Amino acid sequence: MTNPLGQSNGARRGALPEPPTGWPIGSYPTYAEAQRAVDYLSDQEFSVEDVTIVGVNLMQVERVLGRLTWAKVIGGGIVSGAWLGVFFGLLLGIVTGGFLAPLVVGIVGGIIFGLISTTIPYAATRGTRDFASTMQLVAGRYDVLCEPKSAETARDMLAKLAL
Repeated sequence: MTNPLGQSNGARRGALPEPPTGWPIGSYPTYAEAQRAVDYLSDQEFSVEDVTIVGVNLMQVERVLGRLTWAKVIGGGIVSGAWLGVFFGLLLGIVTGGFLAPLVVGIVGGIIFGLISTTIPYAATRGTRDFASTMQLVAGRYDVLCEPKSAETARDMLAKLAL
């Protein structure tokens, strides 16, 4: 398991990244299939600490969600700002003891903040980016590697899974 900084639990702080090592014991077109293979090894009480899943042929994929218009940008700013305002209004209400006034102030302030934080960046693009999208990092395939000492056993176990 890794932490949010991408270091494994046993990695030294400040250590440079190293390429994965081991013998290939399986190759899968999707991450879900590679994960299923490692889960199968774990279910068979195989020492999965020796196993690594490696994404090969990495691609950055941008999936377009839809067209952006001023109405959508302003509406999104109002909604996200209002939710943020509700949160801060309730927080302020807990601290001050009253709920209605802090909630109203929080919602109004949140809407103003939401409008500013969405319309200025959209206006700055000057129509060169009139669509919403998400970015993903995906691999062309996922190889499962295993330390040489137990790679043959793991490969035999995965062959049974394929049947």
